[in-house]
Amino acid sequence: MYPDLLAERLPRTLDAIARAAESAGRDPADVTLVAVTKGHPVEAVRAAVGAGVRDVGENRVSELETKAVEIGDAAGVRWHMIGHLQSRKAPRVVGLTHLVHSVDRASVAGRLGRAAEEVGGSVDVLIQVNTSGEEAKGGVPWDGAEELTLALAETPGLRVRGLMTMAPFVEEEAVVRRTFRRLRELSEAVRAHRSEVGGILSMGMTNDLELAVEEGSTMVRVGTALFGPRPGAGD
Repeated sequence: MYPDLLAERLPRTLDAIARAAESAGRDPADVTLVAVTKGHPVEAVRAAVGAGVRDVGENRVSELETKAVEIGDAAGVRWHMIGHLQSRKAPRVVGLTHLVHSVDRASVAGRLGRAAEEVGGSVDVLIQVNTSGEEAKGGVPWDGAEELTLALAETPGLRVRGLMTMAPFVEEEAVVRRTFRRLRELSEAVRAHRSEVGGILSMGMTNDLELAVEEGSTMVRVGTALFGPRPGAGD
């Protein structure tokens, strides 16, 4: 099932990314596709790897751990933790993930940094910012986002590679674009103060990836467009 889905849907998704990048005068190669397999069985990961995808995203720590064990190291998967991360679970992703997208408070940053230092290393993260102002969205609040992002970037054991956000599910293109544009502008402001902060902009999902790429996204998180609705999700 999953290999057949990807044979049709992966080229379509990559074409959409390429068209959006080219319309903005960008190189499509500068945009990384993270295939989000949350809620899907490990066969979805195997199919993605077989199709040439290496960046795979999960929302839950336990699901990430289980799939990482089943897939093993030989497949060369770069695991991304893209969901909300509780402080008490933060140490479990250190050494397992290529990138943690969802650092949004000092407690999580501190636990990740300490866990990384305990094993003599560091952990690559993105700071999640709530650029839409929606109460239901996670992330560093927009008011004071620059100051808090700069503070989190000083956490020992963390290497802040960039920023992440999620746009609201609305039809107004201008609203979605503003959400993404805010993150790009925040990235520019933060990096002007701390040049060691990376330039990754993780923004854009199945429903808005083209707008995100046009507004500067360097990493899109796509699940439904590749694998279909999650089994049992009811959508």
